[in-house]
Amino acid sequence: MRWDELLREVTTVEAVRAKVEVRGVQYDSRRVRAGDAFVAMRGGVTDGNRFLDAALQKGATAVVTDSAEMFAELRGRQPELALALVEREKNGGRRALAEVSAAVFGHPEKKLKISAVTGTNGKTTTAFLLEQMLQSVGRKCVLLGTIETHVAGAVRASEHTTPESRDILALFAEGVRAGCTEAVMEMSSHALDQERVWGLPVDVAIFTNLTQDHLDYHGTMERYAKAKARLFEGVGGPPPRVAVINDDAEYAGRMIDAYAGEEFVLRYGTTESANHRAENVRLELGRTTFDFVTPTATVRVETPLSGRVNVENLLAAMCAALARGLNLEQVVAAAAKLRPAPGRFEVVPGSRSAGFTVVVDYAHTDDALKNLLALARDFVGDGRVITMFGCGGDRDRTKRPKMGRVAGAGSDLVVVTSDNPRSERPEAILDEVMVGIRETGVECVVEVDRARAIALAIGAARPGDIVLLAGKGHEKVQIFADKTVAFDDVAEAERVLREVRP
Repeated sequence: MRWDELLREVTTVEAVRAKVEVRGVQYDSRRVRAGDAFVAMRGGVTDGNRFLDAALQKGATAVVTDSAEMFAELRGRQPELALALVEREKNGGRRALAEVSAAVFGHPEKKLKISAVTGTNGKTTTAFLLEQMLQSVGRKCVLLGTIETHVAGAVRASEHTTPESRDILALFAEGVRAGCTEAVMEMSSHALDQERVWGLPVDVAIFTNLTQDHLDYHGTMERYAKAKARLFEGVGGPPPRVAVINDDAEYAGRMIDAYAGEEFVLRYGTTESANHRAENVRLELGRTTFDFVTPTATVRVETPLSGRVNVENLLAAMCAALARGLNLEQVVAAAAKLRPAPGRFEVVPGSRSAGFTVVVDYAHTDDALKNLLALARDFVGDGRVITMFGCGGDRDRTKRPKMGRVAGAGSDLVVVTSDNPRSERPEAILDEVMVGIRETGVECVVEVDRARAIALAIGAARPGDIVLLAGKGHEKVQIFADKTVAFDDVAEAERVLREVRP
């Protein structure tokens, strides 16, 4: 793509024209190749302008910068360089990265119908379920989420819930080449606030819920809600065609008020105010049935998903699938064959043969843990609920006693352990968790080492019990101040079951 053509699609303060071809785009100087445009912007941790010379040495043929000082210096030092200055304020650098990337990759975002899920809990499962529903009628999909990225069925690990715009658009372009027509993505509050999704034309926007999380970044629930609501306003693009809102969620009204579209809102839930709702719900482990009541018809749904929380997730996915053109018959057929997302109420293989059930779940907020415990109670009967969990370091500390209180109130035995302590001392994190646990009087064991904690929880189980290993779910590493080590709750539980319960 010629530089002068690219400039027509970028909002600049000033630009130097040059007769060069731009073959790619990067924001990380280490990834630059000859012919790339390098977008230098100030981020939350570092400033890409510090690496401009490194990018040029690696062959960057054009530079977009949000630094007036660097723009003036480069123009004076290399007057023939293809160069553009964008506004630093109002996320000008990130907006420019999205605009440059969309142009360079040939606007793949316009060739896909995008469904985006936001919320504190349920994003990953809802996205996984919606992708499966779309695939059930033969549509090829791109999936971007916390656990995995999918491109036309090819699976790879995800580094971020919502990547930078350049990486999103690169995946979209790959998907278009592979024949994809749909994209399903999780949109985190960080990505919405930082405008990593600038310019994406979301077709269907989904809101699951909003409970306390990420206040280390947002500061207040009001700012957290405001970030989530941006999905329904449109972030540098048109508002969504359809909004799918959890009518049972506390902040549902806020999202509906923010919705700037003109078509319609699908309100899902379990109460009369929801225009798409579940009635006559029956729950079994590995089987859930309910009546799906819509404005046009009522149908019976049967799914292998477990628990009330998955009724909400499934309702969200079904409503989004309807918005994407599936009919009720197709939605019901797809629901019967759904698979849960990895690390979301994942039953550890071999545990049930020991007479009890071991479940791994990502629940890492007090609300998610409360839902997980309620789900376990639905199935445990006369057995006990044994919960092992921890809280992450360098994250919202106010969650810790709340999670302790929830765990104590809903469990018969609690094992408190490390999650990802990061730069914090694990014992200090556990002390804050114990403040809430002590209020409940529940039997509790403290074991900093997560592997030993898993062994303790499983070793305490009796026939009929459920052991919940919460907090890390799909994650395959544990992060400490000085190292990151391989750690998988499912694999560790399987090892314990083989050794402790042969």
